[in-house]
Amino acid sequence: MYVIAVPFIPQLLFRFNQSRGREQALEQSLQAPTAAPSTPPPAPQNQPNHVVIPAMLLDQPVVEGTSMYKSLDQGVWRWPGGSTPDKAGNTVLVGHRFTYTKPKGVFYFLDKLHTGDTVGIVWNNKTYVYRVFGTVVVPPTQTNILDPTEKPTLTMYTCTPLWLPKNRLVIRASLESIDWVKQ
Repeated sequence: MYVIAVPFIPQLLFRFNQSRGREQALEQSLQAPTAAPSTPPPAPQNQPNHVVIPAMLLDQPVVEGTSMYKSLDQGVWRWPGGSTPDKAGNTVLVGHRFTYTKPKGVFYFLDKLHTGDTVGIVWNNKTYVYRVFGTVVVPPTQTNILDPTEKPTLTMYTCTPLWLPKNRLVIRASLESIDWVKQ
């Protein structure tokens, strides 16, 4: 019964949180103020780098590390072979979609993202806002999704389909704006 019921629980919780306005609250956290400050605000204390994806109701820390398997168990992992938002290029984020030990992986709802949706990465006290421009499913052998890019790009991927992970769901987004972290 557990094996059958557990995969559906995250869907129910997602619909509940969506109806409570969580998506709009996350979207507002990514919007730039009307006037940009001339000097950076004081840095928030103990603010980890994190990713905010309103369409997924996601606000999670970005894990740094060289071991993919250990890092993926902790959340959203930044692939160390890629760039970081402050250096432009291709920033690559990876996350589990589903495991039976943690039924709702951090990228469980990555399929909810569509062209035009926003994704924010808070990195070193700045918010980098990206806009989704493409979604594709590729085999695990197609590694060109990790290649460097000339323009600042965000690549996020996870396994798909949900219960038979034989391919990779890849979301690509381009940098739209940079802003100081709001306090």
